[in-house]
Amino acid sequence: MAQEVRGVVARAKGEPVGVETILVPDPGPGEAVVRVQACGVCHTDLHYRDGGINDEFPFLLGHEAAGIVETVGEGVTDVAPGDFVILNWRAVCGTCRSCKRGRPWYCFNTHTATQPMTLADGTVLTAALGIGSFAEKTLVAAGQCTKVDPSASPAAAGLLGCGVMAGLGAALNTGQVERGDTVAVIGCGGVGSAAVAGARLAGASRIIAVDLDERKLAWATGLGATHTVHAGTADVVKSIQELTGGFGADVVIDAVGRPETYHQAFYARDLAGTVVLVGVPTPEMVLQLPLLDVFGRGGSLKSSWYGDCLPERDFPVLIDLYLQGRLDLDAFVSETIGLDDVEAAFDKMHRGDVLRSVVVL
Repeated sequence: MAQEVRGVVARAKGEPVGVETILVPDPGPGEAVVRVQACGVCHTDLHYRDGGINDEFPFLLGHEAAGIVETVGEGVTDVAPGDFVILNWRAVCGTCRSCKRGRPWYCFNTHTATQPMTLADGTVLTAALGIGSFAEKTLVAAGQCTKVDPSASPAAAGLLGCGVMAGLGAALNTGQVERGDTVAVIGCGGVGSAAVAGARLAGASRIIAVDLDERKLAWATGLGATHTVHAGTADVVKSIQELTGGFGADVVIDAVGRPETYHQAFYARDLAGTVVLVGVPTPEMVLQLPLLDVFGRGGSLKSSWYGDCLPERDFPVLIDLYLQGRLDLDAFVSETIGLDDVEAAFDKMHRGDVLRSVVVL
């Protein structure tokens, strides 16, 4: 029997979100109902509200979540009621060409719950990233639940569900930062600051944070940046080169996703260095680079999807590092709020006032 719970719904493009009654069905085969304990407010949720993802309104927002498995459907064996889990939007299929080649983090056939959640009148909701966790409970595919140590703070753990994992993975998985590397991160909001933390975790010798906002540079410094560059007052490429012996960084991570910042990242890397694009561009953006420079500088130009993470591999390890005091996930939680405060949190995020607002239920 479907359960009635409260959830944050975006009904129309650009309109303020509201808390409404939603119906969560019992889990079917391969599905699970999760009681949400905490969910971060991510830019992707704002993109959904503003019609930047698609126009399949109404949306049930929220996707950076942790909670307790309440019930599971037929055939579910990897998680059980009572498990503390982080939700993810990459439930790998295990059978596509990428999975069969041993690269499940690139799975081309990820899946979500088959049944929809609805409004009280039966209107079908589109769950953000197939999760929809700005809600007291949500229905997901069981593969979207990753079991982790239950002693972790839900507010901190849930952030691995999207933005923080994207940044950490851009450094650790995509950029493959190694001990002694020099790293520059352009854009130090939630994702960029997480990339800084990932570079520190990997043992980078010099980590250069670049941003236009002094507050974000301060956040990045607290998470491990050894040097900062204010992009509004300094030449970014020249500054990074000067801080790396005149050569450029071994790995440059663009956490903004604009042609201007990618251009900076490209020329701020050392010869044979790596550029990682983890910031998400908009459809109209076009990049122009001399092809001879692409050839002549060598190295790698990579895009990072969800930090190239494999949740079942990465989430438990990162939570263990958090509990050991080696990864400060708590530093990303700027404030905790209620479901009714999501619209105000969007405004704070847009102004750059927070790394993450986290809904706690």
